Amino acid sequence: MRILFLTRYGRLGASSRQRCVLYVDALAAAGVESRVSPFFGDDYVRRLYSGGAASIVTVLRAYASRLGALLRIRGYDLLWLEKEALPWVPAWLELSFFKAAGAKIVVDYDDALFHAYDQHRNWLIRKLLGSKIDRIMASADLVCVGNSYIGHRAKAAGANKIAELPTVVDLRLYPLRPSGSSSKKRPFTLGWIGSPVTSSYLNLLRPALAELERRLQFRFVLIGAAPGALADFPVEHVTWSAETEAAELACCDVGVMPLPDLPWERGKCGYKLIQYMASSLPAVASPVGANCDIVVPGETGFLAKSPAEWVSSLLRLAQDPALRHRMGAAGRRRVETYYSLEVRGPELIELLYSVGAPSSKLRARAATPGIAPASAAHQRPF
Repeated sequence: MRILFLTRYGRLGASSRQRCVLYVDALAAAGVESRVSPFFGDDYVRRLYSGGAASIVTVLRAYASRLGALLRIRGYDLLWLEKEALPWVPAWLELSFFKAAGAKIVVDYDDALFHAYDQHRNWLIRKLLGSKIDRIMASADLVCVGNSYIGHRAKAAGANKIAELPTVVDLRLYPLRPSGSSSKKRPFTLGWIGSPVTSSYLNLLRPALAELERRLQFRFVLIGAAPGALADFPVEHVTWSAETEAAELACCDVGVMPLPDLPWERGKCGYKLIQYMASSLPAVASPVGANCDIVVPGETGFLAKSPAEWVSSLLRLAQDPALRHRMGAAGRRRVETYYSLEVRGPELIELLYSVGAPSSKLRARAATPGIAPASAAHQRPF
């Protein structure tokens, strides 16, 4: 089977890296030939993360490159589309390319992109593009969603087949932490990982951090945040790198994920929580969207809705290293069971063969040694 991945970004874009590029080697081992064609390259992402803006020339080149890719999609058994092929372009144009190619279509969503259109402040955008993502979902042979919020939207849009596929990690990149690995020579350390764009959510922690600062000594490691984020608190900025992110998280005691309870945020898939748990860290998060599915309160961390709940959760973890260790170990086991490449890779391979390969090939795949079947227990009905 031959698959073309039409992604939004290259390896530097977290969604493209973790929901597409991560699976390429596993697909190759299963006999799937694939090619990744990003809309924006890594240079665009570097500029975005450094606070710069893309030039009009860069954007036009991206559209020209994507149009070229769409004109060459014949010959693939399956097209994997990350979110949309052409941002801010009506659905009918994208769908006309796919119809002409005759290939099966899989679309993947790890955020509520539909709200970028149906809740846009410009009424003309809402009118022209408000139903764009719904039309793409309804036309696809399979819609992969990162959480139930997006899954229910896909069902309402009339999607033919929906599969919930959480964002996962390759646990080989996250070594197990030895018992008692937290350093007694440094203060209690909070950790957050993200991008300059999402670091604005950190401001939700200001009241809790102010109270926490009165009651104990701590430091806050921000990986990938905007340079000025929480500048008036004891923060340590670390440049994000795929090669060092796991090592940086391993130096923390607790991972945090604050979010406002708004439509766009309900579509977020909690990837940073999965990274924390893979790093054997307890997690404290806002009870929004997928966070409520990922964190098991009292077992792998806490859900904190108010500043008081944030303070009490963090204080409890700061004062009880044994609790941190138990929760971190439980979180790691949860990732091993539900959020690892080892578990979800075979599931994705089976899904793709069920859509893009003839039934005879699918039966052959099911009998292939070393390929575990997808677990129906991992799927919820929509």
